[in-house]
Amino acid sequence: MRAAADFERTDANGEAVLRFSGDLSLAFLGDLPNRLEAIDGAVTRLDLSAVGRMDTVGAWVIHRFARDRGATIDGLDADEQHLLDQVVAAEHPIQLPPPSPGSFTRALNEIGAAVVNSGKTLYGLLGFMGATVIALWNVITHPRRFRFNATVQRFEVVGVGALGIIGLMSFLIGIVIAQQGSVQLRQFGAEIYTINLLGRITLRELGILMTAIMIAGRSGSAFAAQIGTMKLTEEIDAMRTIGVSPMEALVLPRTLAVVFMLPLLGFYSSIISIIGGGLLCWVSLDIPPVTFIQRIREVVPLTDLWVGLVKAPVFGAIIALAGCFHGMQVEGDAEQVGQRTTTAVVQAIFLVIVLDAFFAVFFSEIGWI
Repeated sequence: MRAAADFERTDANGEAVLRFSGDLSLAFLGDLPNRLEAIDGAVTRLDLSAVGRMDTVGAWVIHRFARDRGATIDGLDADEQHLLDQVVAAEHPIQLPPPSPGSFTRALNEIGAAVVNSGKTLYGLLGFMGATVIALWNVITHPRRFRFNATVQRFEVVGVGALGIIGLMSFLIGIVIAQQGSVQLRQFGAEIYTINLLGRITLRELGILMTAIMIAGRSGSAFAAQIGTMKLTEEIDAMRTIGVSPMEALVLPRTLAVVFMLPLLGFYSSIISIIGGGLLCWVSLDIPPVTFIQRIREVVPLTDLWVGLVKAPVFGAIIALAGCFHGMQVEGDAEQVGQRTTTAVVQAIFLVIVLDAFFAVFFSEIGWI
């Protein structure tokens, strides 16, 4: 018959022994834990030979008391001893989460982590740029290793395939610049200077800058996704196994395509923007196309065209290297492809804008204004 858990204390030969009886189970423990805590003095041994049944809770109560008082446990059969051993093995301290930092501390931590991550990424990008230069030198010294077909295909994808979207974007931007400029200049009776604004800003800045941003979102993301997928499917490892350099086969054709096509696309974008702005000037300001073209030739110096053409290859190299670099960094699962693709586009656009600001200051200092 099941009975409530109980114990009695005996002292003999200088040894304090607690002899337990009844069932050491959750339903029959009652106030046994509190009574055990109230015991004064040392206890050397716990005798469980008279216990009828013991569950996990009862084993934990006995173990905790024996641990705190330094007592030994005996009188258990094989099953009860196994249960007690499992309870002892399961005992480990719980790691509490650290207290949540304040908002200011958390913001500083996030800023610091972002700065460290940006530094590591920039360091890796510089190393990747060096590896690309080495691959280019290897191709120059061994022309048979140049992948002509792959490069021409990249030219088509990066350049010809982008003509439509870049043309539409540039045409609309030209209209917007001309419309907004004419509205402001009309207040001073200087609508004719809309042509100056349109011609200089498109050839010098917006034509190549907007084209670089479009190529970063269109081709840079594609480079990261393609190479990242090849990394996941172990195609790049297979290329290395058969002696093919991924830098020469994948990175170099894409980089060359963007570097050579971006100046052409930037010039094309500037011309389409001027056409769009000229159309608005013809319709809204009654400036005929002949007058518009003549005015463009008078007010836009050739240096503005050279400024755009000089910046374009640098922007193209940054876009291609950022896309290929982050594609090569993909590891683990498909989620990494999306993350690295997003990072490649954001980083490429950021670096393009930073370099554009640098070029603006540089060309101003050398007198190309």
